[in-house]
Amino acid sequence: RLVEEQAALNAAAEEQRGADDELRQQLAVAKNAVEQAEETLDQANRRLAEIRATGESLKRELTQAERRAQQLQQQLDRTSREQQEAEAGLAAIADVQVSIDAADAARSGLNAARANLTELEERYGLAQQDEVAAREAFHEAREIAGRLQAEEKALAQLLYSDEEDLWPPLVDALQVAPGYETALGAALGDDLNYPTDQAAPAFWKLVTLQTPLPALPDGVTALGKFVSGAEELAARLSQVGIIEPALGPVLQPALLPGQRLVSLQGDLWRWDGFSAAAEAPTAAAKRLEMRNRHGELRDQYDAAATTAARAEAVHKEAAAQVQQLQQAEMAARKSARAAEDALSRALDAQAKAERASAALSARRDSLAVARERLVQELSEAEIEFAAARKAAAELESEAVPQQAVAGARTALTERRSQLTQAQAALEGYERNARARAERLSAIGTEMRAWRTRQQDADRQSAILRDRIAELTEELTHLQAQPEALKSQIAALLDQIAQAEARRRVAADELQQAESALADCDREVREAQEDLSNRREERARCHAAGQNAAERAEDLAAQIADRLNCAPGDTLALAEVKDPDSLPTLEKVEQDLARLRRERENMGAVNLRADEEAEELRAQLDGMIREREDLEAAIARLRQAIASLNREGRERLLEAFESVNVHFTRLFTHLFGGGHARLELVESDDPLEAGLEILASPPGKRLQSMSLLSGGEQALTAMALIFAVFLTNPSPICVLDEVDAPLDDANV
Repeated sequence: RLVEEQAALNAAAEEQRGADDELRQQLAVAKNAVEQAEETLDQANRRLAEIRATGESLKRELTQAERRAQQLQQQLDRTSREQQEAEAGLAAIADVQVSIDAADAARSGLNAARANLTELEERYGLAQQDEVAAREAFHEAREIAGRLQAEEKALAQLLYSDEEDLWPPLVDALQVAPGYETALGAALGDDLNYPTDQAAPAFWKLVTLQTPLPALPDGVTALGKFVSGAEELAARLSQVGIIEPALGPVLQPALLPGQRLVSLQGDLWRWDGFSAAAEAPTAAAKRLEMRNRHGELRDQYDAAATTAARAEAVHKEAAAQVQQLQQAEMAARKSARAAEDALSRALDAQAKAERASAALSARRDSLAVARERLVQELSEAEIEFAAARKAAAELESEAVPQQAVAGARTALTERRSQLTQAQAALEGYERNARARAERLSAIGTEMRAWRTRQQDADRQSAILRDRIAELTEELTHLQAQPEALKSQIAALLDQIAQAEARRRVAADELQQAESALADCDREVREAQEDLSNRREERARCHAAGQNAAERAEDLAAQIADRLNCAPGDTLALAEVKDPDSLPTLEKVEQDLARLRRERENMGAVNLRADEEAEELRAQLDGMIREREDLEAAIARLRQAIASLNREGRERLLEAFESVNVHFTRLFTHLFGGGHARLELVESDDPLEAGLEILASPPGKRLQSMSLLSGGEQALTAMALIFAVFLTNPSPICVLDEVDAPLDDANV
């Protein structure tokens, strides 16, 4: 069937192909006719559009020319008015020469102010230099005076530091010629340290001699000529002579008892044969030198203070001059700035007048040029307007082109109708051709599908034949199974009988277990009922307890609110001593009424009492916290102090033992024998104990250091100092005049 339908469709397509060609020829002829009609219509429309465009252009030109002429006339009128206003403005502007004269006067004032300012600046610079030089001289003089004063104070402290001494030494009263201090110290030594006050244990006394003193050897000058200030030393100094070092051994044999010779360098020759070479100056000599130096420093300080005062006066005068010139300079600078401002204002006024005059002149000239240009443009606009009006009058009418456009539009409509009919017929033939082509394509698809189904059916037939063979073999195998199944059924029946016997036994046991389970269930139900009753009872008790607790809390809140105390304190608050003998309700109500009356009689209540109490409580809490913090800090400090004290005791005892060992050894070495030790006294605590130095020089008993002589005390102190240095070494140790208290044996 599909093959026959395919052949019929092919034959119909051959028959339609000839008619299709004829229709296409007719369609081409119709298209050409439509195109010619459209071209004719386009030509007619273009001609009509040209005429209309020309007319519109001429209308616009006429309008523009008329509007331009009006605008030019308005501009010409406005330019004339502005030209008249510029002429009036030029006549109203003041003479520019007045501004120029004012600017010249301001410039002259500015030059004079600048010259004055320059002169003052030069004078101010010179005054500043003078002030700097005076200040430097003043500072230098003050520095010299300060240095001399510091040295003088230091010497005064060294010389007169012991203000509480009741017996000042004789050496402080002496005046010694410069250079003779060492000789005096070598001649008298420690004797100069004794006072003249007879209340002292040892002192100098003015004695009138009954016999004259012997004279010194010939050529020897007495030391008393160079020393003054103490008559008590006159006799002693008269027996001390000043010589050259080379003459000492020569003149020593000629000395009489009590006489001695000294050199300026400190050499000593005594009448009894004792000789001492010049060593370091003695303490008395150094003290005398320092006293002389102190006097010189005092004189130098007075001179330096006078110089500093003069320099300060010069500096103050220079500073005043600088300040005066600075004020004058500031005034001159202010005048110069005022002159600059005046000149600037005058120049601004001059420039403003010149700019206004120039601007008005330029505007007047530009307005004149613009007026001439506007007159010329106005004449040209009038000529253009006349030409546009003439061209509009000569323009062709639109009636003829409009008739041609209407005829061309009618012919185009007829040609388009014929073209539409030809296109419709051709589209019908084309639709039929497309339908036949689609049907032919569908027939081909169906034929391919049927061929595919035939191939699938052949493959399925082969599969079914194979399946039939397999089922036949399986049927033969199953026919032999019944006999085997019978023997299996017999064995299973035996097993079922045995299982049934076990089931009956298990059923009996199950019956017994169910009976026991029923008894247990009954006991459980009874226990659950008992438990439920107990739970209900507990819930009732719990609810009653909660109600009682809530009631107690309410009562406690009421007590706290009304009485401001705990429930346990109510009896004490009510002054009830015995809880067992409570008062009657009537008595309580009477007391309550009485107390309420007393409360009302007390007057108004402080409503801020609670707030004040809270504030005080907060302050109290803060103070308590601060106290706790302080107590904790005190505890920590005490712990730290205890730790430091413990470590301090350990280290102090360790250092004490080390220093004691070194001190004992050094004392024996310095004294060539003897014994000494250190002891902690007055307390068992090393940190609070005092230190006692016990020393026993050779030939003396063990005693306190304060009972030793001056030289022995000095040596003992040196032993202690170096014992400390051996325990805790230091790179430098300076001992100033440590040998001053030593006598000859100690040296």
